[in-house]
Amino acid sequence: MPIDITMPALSPTMEEGKLAKWHVKEGDSVSSGDVIAEIETDKATMEVEAVDEGTIGKIMVAEGTEGVKVNAVIAVLLQEGESADAAAAPKAEAPAPKAEEPAKAEPAKGDAGTLAYDKGTSTTSTAPVEAPKAAPAPAAAPPAKSDGGRVFASPLARRLAREAGIDVSAISGTGPKGRVVKADVEAAKSGKAPLKAAASAPAPAGGAAPTGMTKAQVLALYEEGSYELVPNDGMRKVVAQRLTESKQTIPHFYLTLDCKIDALMAAREQINAAAPKGKDGKPEYKLSVNDFVMKAWAVALQRVPAANATWAGDSILYHKRSDVAVAVAVPGGLFTPVVKAADTKTLRQISDEVKDLATRARNKKLAPHEYQGGATSVSNLGMYGIKHFAAVINPPHGTILAVGAGEERVYAEGGQIKTGQFMTVTLSCDHRSVDGALGAEVLGVFKGLIENPVMMLA
Repeated sequence: MPIDITMPALSPTMEEGKLAKWHVKEGDSVSSGDVIAEIETDKATMEVEAVDEGTIGKIMVAEGTEGVKVNAVIAVLLQEGESADAAAAPKAEAPAPKAEEPAKAEPAKGDAGTLAYDKGTSTTSTAPVEAPKAAPAPAAAPPAKSDGGRVFASPLARRLAREAGIDVSAISGTGPKGRVVKADVEAAKSGKAPLKAAASAPAPAGGAAPTGMTKAQVLALYEEGSYELVPNDGMRKVVAQRLTESKQTIPHFYLTLDCKIDALMAAREQINAAAPKGKDGKPEYKLSVNDFVMKAWAVALQRVPAANATWAGDSILYHKRSDVAVAVAVPGGLFTPVVKAADTKTLRQISDEVKDLATRARNKKLAPHEYQGGATSVSNLGMYGIKHFAAVINPPHGTILAVGAGEERVYAEGGQIKTGQFMTVTLSCDHRSVDGALGAEVLGVFKGLIENPVMMLA
């Protein structure tokens, strides 16, 4: 019997992916463990291996196809003696629910996503929180939807509606069983038939009204040559979804202070100067200011453990380790790989790990467990000359530390005017799990460690 090769779930939260590349073609023989395809998600590109030996009978999903659902059949593997005809034969599908039966609403996920507990350490996945489904249209509206929300419309009507920038679900169908036909689209375009936008358009998260240009307006500008229209890839869509979720559901508050980093810069220079040389004559390591920031923030969270917390709906998770994510800019988006137990690692270990994670993040080679979990993040824009900024919390984290550039400033001390190196940091807190006084306390501990780096060793 032919074996279905399905789209794998590369992480617990993956729902769909892109079939980036096929390494085989129909008729090729494969053995268990052979790489047959590459799957691309918003975060990584992973290889798919054959789980059995046989012949690729039929490729069901073309190379480059996006939005392939998890567990969808992407190819069929034939065993010895089986023909390609068997692979092409359609399989019986489960009967669809009746139109008049309302679909059962799935329970909404908690604010902190899926919770996992491992050996006494509480961690949370970075699964985006799903918004509640839109309420069904009033009973008085024409029956334009059926079969679990699918809109009945002819292919021609769908194409005409798409070209006109009209949501086909907003058109009242006059065909059989409320089917939308060409005449309905033309009536909607001319204004003769009102649209059902208010009744059938899904409500945006948080109840906010839709903003921005309509699709028709965007297409018109594109046709004029005023703009270049670039479709959003999976990464940008996830970034947009998560940041919108964060600002709409997490009550942010911000704490800002200046850190005097003369001692840190001197310590960094001494450590780097003492680095042994490799065979190529170059130092084996070179610490950055961000390495000190990561270490100091991880130690601060251990000294104020109540701030190492994330919101979990009906409870608060207090994390025993300082798993600190670091923001890495990549073309088209952002990665936040996590340095596990950063408080227990040396500055050199943190430096090596961050460099490795950043390199693989830019190449989309991170495994899911490397960018999921943690309770906090560090975002450093100092290398771009940014003096001060407030970062958006990365759900389900409880805090994020924004780090600005180190610069020489004039300050007063003991009635004298002096100069020194200063760095501005801003802590964004989730007020549900970290209160103002608690955030101020942990930020004060961080300031003490940054200004006296030797205290990180105490």
